[in-house]
Amino acid sequence: MIDYRLPSPLACLVLSTQLATAFYLPGLTPTNYKHGDFVPLTVNHLTPSPSQSDNQVHSVYSFDYYHNAFHFCPPPGGPIAQSESLGSILFGDRIQTSPFQLKMGVDEPGCRAVCDEVQFEPRDAKFVNRRIWQGYSLNWLADGLPAGQPYLDPNTNTEFYQPGFALGKVEGEEARLHNHYNIYVDYHEVRKDQFRVVGILVEPESLGESKRTGTGEDFTAECGRRDVPKVLAEKGTTGVTWTYSVTWRESKTSFATRWDKYLHVYDPKIHWFSLINSAVVVIFLIGMVSTVLLRTLRKDIKRYNRLDQLGLDDLSGDSVEDGVVEDSGWKLVHGDVFRPPKHSLLLSVLVGNGTQLFSMAGCTLAFAVVGFLSPSNRGSLATVMIMLYTFFGFIGGYISSRVYKSFSSGTQWKHLFILTPAVLPAIVFSLFFLLNLFVWARGSSGAVPFTTMLVVIGIWFIITVPLSLAGSWLGFKQPIPNPPVRTNQIPRQIPPPASGYLRALPSMLLVGILPFGAIFVELYFIMNSLWSSRIYYMFGFLFLSYGLLIVTSAAVTILMVYFLLCSENYHWQWRAFAGSGASAGYVFAYSLLYWARMLSFSSFTGGLLYLGYSFLLSFLWFVMSGTIGFFASWVFVKRIYASIKID
Repeated sequence: MIDYRLPSPLACLVLSTQLATAFYLPGLTPTNYKHGDFVPLTVNHLTPSPSQSDNQVHSVYSFDYYHNAFHFCPPPGGPIAQSESLGSILFGDRIQTSPFQLKMGVDEPGCRAVCDEVQFEPRDAKFVNRRIWQGYSLNWLADGLPAGQPYLDPNTNTEFYQPGFALGKVEGEEARLHNHYNIYVDYHEVRKDQFRVVGILVEPESLGESKRTGTGEDFTAECGRRDVPKVLAEKGTTGVTWTYSVTWRESKTSFATRWDKYLHVYDPKIHWFSLINSAVVVIFLIGMVSTVLLRTLRKDIKRYNRLDQLGLDDLSGDSVEDGVVEDSGWKLVHGDVFRPPKHSLLLSVLVGNGTQLFSMAGCTLAFAVVGFLSPSNRGSLATVMIMLYTFFGFIGGYISSRVYKSFSSGTQWKHLFILTPAVLPAIVFSLFFLLNLFVWARGSSGAVPFTTMLVVIGIWFIITVPLSLAGSWLGFKQPIPNPPVRTNQIPRQIPPPASGYLRALPSMLLVGILPFGAIFVELYFIMNSLWSSRIYYMFGFLFLSYGLLIVTSAAVTILMVYFLLCSENYHWQWRAFAGSGASAGYVFAYSLLYWARMLSFSSFTGGLLYLGYSFLLSFLWFVMSGTIGFFASWVFVKRIYASIKID
């Protein structure tokens, strides 16, 4: 269950501290209820959560609430699916009506049966018991708020609500089914006889002797003794009566702040320590880059230009035979530094798509930080990301065309126009479709319906492709400024690197680790949200981390390119892209570490899905972060070679 909010750069810095402590702008119009009005309680899918035994997640599959094996009572006439956003469907939300009767301000003490007794066959009992052992949670919604359980933060001694509640409980070697729900609904009186729901908690219990006593429209029941649990027998049939009680509690919490208890920062010191640590690293990098730019480069440029003015004398006053002044360092490769790289078409396509991802991520974070994407609007972040990426197809096409044209040797324009909007979406969709087959085969509610996939393809074909073609055509038509130096016809031979760290793999490992260090703490909370069914909302911290990532990637890549040019290696384009994008390798390695520490999948397909989605996210990270390093290096190379005089 993932809900998000997204920058106006100035507003982000002003609001980041407040947002990190659960600042919330309501996203829905409040619903006022009168005493006795029906308050709808809807149900969502069952999701895996950290189990009670080892605090690890044991599955990646979610299941529909009305899956046959659970035997939950449907409402009269059958459940009705509620309208959902595109992002909500992609993330597996399956919201449907329920038979629970909640009336504003009307308590239902004791026990009320949901329906007649249901029978669990051995096969269903094994299925449900396994889900209890795996720590599955139920997810309900009342007036847009998730039903949760109260927890106490030991650091601040404040109470907060964690969405979802356990399907059952494991005691020793026994799995006990929760078949009774104590529902506590908090309400706030706005004015006389006008009430709003501001919180809902559920305390589940396992009652083995509960049974319905009423008939017809009378759903009264007896709960029986509290010390007799309900255990599903895996040999023989087990009867289960689902019961619940309702208690209404008046609260001073207003509608605008009702999400504050759900959006709890468990330990903000960790975030601040991470940001400060990353900021120190960034300041150190900027200091190094400034040293290179303001001292070393200025000294190099002054020496190179003075050599040109002296003609036959070097800086030491020694004469140079034959009237030839020999260049050295990065000036020596001035005739090759703007030579088109190998596979320039592929590089241009990747840079164009990386720019598209970069623009989408920045705008999405902007909207989330200022509170435009409310957690009340489920799936809004994923929906906004998809739509922004779709409309930013114009930017992707324009940038890829400009980069390809700047390489000056490109003749495969038709290939560029087609590949820019097709390559990355095709890779992502193909892998996603393959992984979705495994989810569908397990009968999980997380499987994306085929019709939804057709909708996504339609959006891509109708909007993204035309915009990308238009951007590519515009970028192709506009003239490209001439490079600051001419390119020689014959490529210069590249000497072997004198230092091992300038080789491709070591340099990528060195360059990639610093950008990863700027975001790895927030990465933990994002991973926890994705795989442990938690709400991620700390977008103030995430936005600052995103800014640190950009600055760090640019600074460290520029340093690497400078040292590369000084070693007389002019193949900087791919090295800049791959070096900055190498942080994706650390992201994937961190996902493996997270798997080892926090996850313990009980099936091969669960691990396969985790690896597949981790690889997919790491690949997108590689394209986006590689683009940052490429453009930073491109600007740097143009500036330094424009500063020297070349005859």
